Amino acid sequence: MTIGLEGLQNFRDVGGMPLTDGGTVRSAVLYRSEGLSALTDAGVAALSASPIGVIADFRTPMEQRTAPDRLPADRVLRVVELSVLEGALTGAAKAAASDGSSTPDAAMIEQAIRQLPALGGLYESMLEHGAPAFAEAARLVAASSDDSPTAVLVHCTAGKDRTGVSIALLLDAVGVDRDAIIADYAASERNLAGPWAERMLAGIAQMGAPLTPEIRTLVTGTPRAAIEQAFAWLDAHGGAAAYLQSGGLTDDELATLRARLRA
Repeated sequence: MTIGLEGLQNFRDVGGMPLTDGGTVRSAVLYRSEGLSALTDAGVAALSASPIGVIADFRTPMEQRTAPDRLPADRVLRVVELSVLEGALTGAAKAAASDGSSTPDAAMIEQAIRQLPALGGLYESMLEHGAPAFAEAARLVAASSDDSPTAVLVHCTAGKDRTGVSIALLLDAVGVDRDAIIADYAASERNLAGPWAERMLAGIAQMGAPLTPEIRTLVTGTPRAAIEQAFAWLDAHGGAAAYLQSGGLTDDELATLRARLRA
């Protein structure tokens, strides 16, 4: 079932991606996107009619308050909050862009941003601290079923960093070709280009930070080298499957996840 959610720029089904040993990822099981605050009425209606029944939200409470998800009123979707702090810079930019009354301390903001790692380092930090949250996302996918609308939509604010790492973990753990995973990750930068990216960068500028190339990449980029750095970290720590198990995913849940996502 192919669906589109009007108002979103970075929404997609990861189904159809190739597995290393043949076959593809099952469609209508796992979706990814940016935050859902921009859904139009038609987008909300499409979400209601979709197979999606579970939303895994990696945003912080501040991000959720600033840009609440628009959800259907005619059907209950289960929302699971899996807050991961690393990657919240885009959420802060979104808040600043939507609140012209804020007067941040420019010097403090600039100092804080200068201390941020590059995107690959940010992903390593996510992985170092986020295993329980990422394992819970895997558990939600493993528990989904074709018998009811329980497909999982994973999102954060941009749908590129926390979401990108989570989706890469899930796909790598079930045996998806890494070049395909990297290509899916890289697609987010193209999807978000234009008005969305411009609004986020305007929010950063409003916070008083210089729009350096590094900041532009942190907020709007998905360079191949960044996700490759995350994969290198995973490989050095036993791989994606072992990593998810370190966060609490059981052997049975891992086996179910693989059966659920492999067509």
